[in-house]
Amino acid sequence: MQLEEFPIELNKISGAVPAWQGTVNAEQWRSACAGVHKAGGRLIALWGSDERERGGGYAVYAALSVNSGLVCLRLDVEEERPAFPDISDLFPSANRMQRAMHDMLGLHPSGAADHRKWLRHGTWAGNQYPLRRDFAPASHFALEDDNYPFITVMGEGVHEIPVGPVHAGIIEPGHFRFQIVGEKILRLEERLGYTHKGIEKLFENVTRGEAAKLAGRISGDSTVAYAWAYAMALEGVCQVTPPARALWLRALLLERERIMNHLGDLGALGNDAGFAFGLAQFSRLKEDVLRTNRALFGHRYLMDVIIPGGSAHDLDATAKEQLVNEIRRLHDEVTLLKNIYDEHAGMQDRFLMTGRVTPELAARLGLTGFAGRASGQAWDLRAQFPCAPYDQLEVRMATHRNGDVAARVTVRFEEIFESLRLCRTLLEQLPEGIIIADLPTAPEGAFGVGWVEGWRGEIFIALSAGKDNGIRRLHAHDPSWQNWPALEYAVIGNIVPDFPLINKSFNLSYSGHDL
Repeated sequence: MQLEEFPIELNKISGAVPAWQGTVNAEQWRSACAGVHKAGGRLIALWGSDERERGGGYAVYAALSVNSGLVCLRLDVEEERPAFPDISDLFPSANRMQRAMHDMLGLHPSGAADHRKWLRHGTWAGNQYPLRRDFAPASHFALEDDNYPFITVMGEGVHEIPVGPVHAGIIEPGHFRFQIVGEKILRLEERLGYTHKGIEKLFENVTRGEAAKLAGRISGDSTVAYAWAYAMALEGVCQVTPPARALWLRALLLERERIMNHLGDLGALGNDAGFAFGLAQFSRLKEDVLRTNRALFGHRYLMDVIIPGGSAHDLDATAKEQLVNEIRRLHDEVTLLKNIYDEHAGMQDRFLMTGRVTPELAARLGLTGFAGRASGQAWDLRAQFPCAPYDQLEVRMATHRNGDVAARVTVRFEEIFESLRLCRTLLEQLPEGIIIADLPTAPEGAFGVGWVEGWRGEIFIALSAGKDNGIRRLHAHDPSWQNWPALEYAVIGNIVPDFPLINKSFNLSYSGHDL
């Protein structure tokens, strides 16, 4: 869908990514979303805001990808009737986002088929909405009966297996309800929200410097992507472009984050397929990367390195040489391990045709990130809408069409090799100069967006500036919102013992989903 096809006037949003915004009425909301869907566009995020102290009611926002970039639509909603048109029939991933918006703001999706609560879990009263401005948190809430209405499959020989929300390991909580016949999975229904932390409310009560630290802790394995997206949004609001050297350092950090997460997951996938050697070797390589991060950037997971205006750490010649040597060694060792994985008959038997998401289903569900690329979705912000310095790097996107565990493993290997190539180029061509720029006071009411291709998929942040350089509203969106529903389809027809393998091949975020 082209910008001129939208039924309203759109205004350019200042910042590093091509983005526009506009206000619609209820009819235009539906027609614009339908037009984007028909043209093959995608829903990136959906959120709401309390605007009553400004003399209005509430506002609902949708971020949509179109041919030219990102379009953010705003729909004003009356306080007396806080409802907005449902778009989950167009974009299935909107279902849980709309339900979460009702839990947090009390805004109702008119015409939606699914009205079950998503985040509340009976832990605060049903007539209280934490993201409203007049919400007064109590020292404790009277717990209510939850009785979540899971959908069940009935029939001869059908059994139900509940898994979680508390698991045997140290992973975060999530509930999985399986309907099975024998060991064959007929249906999986997820329930998340057990790690809800009130992060979006916290953003309203911190300085923008504290907010940078908070953004980097939304999902610990994606701290670089979130920190960059936040910095990008704030820099857009302040109309500041960071120094070139800082932007190249940010890209280096982002690719290192991608490498270390793929390394860790490839080891875990080997272990889930009964190949402990893979876990040992990839864990060793990931640990090496983490230790290098700690030595050169001050933190194993690179927290607080990206800051608004630039970077908190620089590299000298010795550090650059150390990183180049590490890149060379990682390339050789990962190549050897890839050959072992490819030639291991037992692993390939477990990987091939397991947990398949067809390209058609992936497109329908809006599957994104490396999981989407493994199902034929040629979408990568580093290639489609490259911000600096990716506009100078010509990222080679890894895509496959089979959409099974094997395809997701292959994409991970290929992305490691591409990230290593990008890191080498970034180090060789790293510009000279300063690494930080001062940020002026943000104009109250200014709106900015950050849009970054993290290792799991695209990270999105929308920021509205408040008084005295504060944050009035910040919405952070993790790609797991799009990809968790796809996991429910990927397991159908597979056996129960393959669920850990399929789940790990996606490795979705609980924390990033449950703000």
